[in-house]
Amino acid sequence: MSRELLTAKYPEAQAGLIKYADWLVTAGVERGLIGPRETERIWERHIANCAALEELIPDGARVIDIGSGAGLPGLVLAIVRPDLHVTLIEPLQRRCDFLNEVVVDLELSDRVEVIRGRAQDAPVAKADVVTARAVAPLKKLLSWALPLVAHGGQVLAMKGSSAPQEIIDAASVLKKRTAEVVLCGHGVVDPLTTVVRVSS
Repeated sequence: MSRELLTAKYPEAQAGLIKYADWLVTAGVERGLIGPRETERIWERHIANCAALEELIPDGARVIDIGSGAGLPGLVLAIVRPDLHVTLIEPLQRRCDFLNEVVVDLELSDRVEVIRGRAQDAPVAKADVVTARAVAPLKKLLSWALPLVAHGGQVLAMKGSSAPQEIIDAASVLKKRTAEVVLCGHGVVDPLTTVVRVSS
C-alpha cells in the first residue's frame, strides 16, 4: 500500500521512484546491496520509509548522506525533492558504482554527487542537513556527522525504537546541542519513520 500512497503524495516523482525501485530489486540484489527477502517490502520498508524524512528538510537545502549504501535515504530524497542538492558519501567502490549508474539513469547528475570515502575524510563543503540510516550508533554517528553540518543546520539520523536510549548514550558528544525524536510519514508509512534530529 505504501507505493500507492507515496506516488499519490509525490506524483511528479512517481516515474523516478518506480525506476529506482526496479534498480533495487534487480541490480541491488544481484550486487548484494539489498537482501533478497527485502524485495517484497522494498516500498514500505525502504523507499516510503526514507521519503518521509523529506518532511524535516528545509527548501533548497544542501544534504550530505553518510554511508549511502544503495542510496537510502539520499537518493530517495533527491527523487522526491527536486529542490535539494545531495551528496552521497559511501566508502565501498561497488556501492559507489551502483549509485553513479542510478544517478545517471534517473538524470539526477546536475544535483546529486557520489563521493567514495569515509564521512570523516570526505572533502566536502558543509551542508544544511546531514542524513544517515543504519550506519552506526548515534554517539559514533554524530562524531562523523556534526563536523559536516553548517551553522544552524541539523543531523537527521533514521533510527528505531532505541532512539531515546541512543540520545542518552550520546550525551558526551551532544554537549549543549538539542536532540529530539521525531516521527514522520503520517498517512504514508506504518509504522512511522523514527528520526533523531540534532540541531547544530
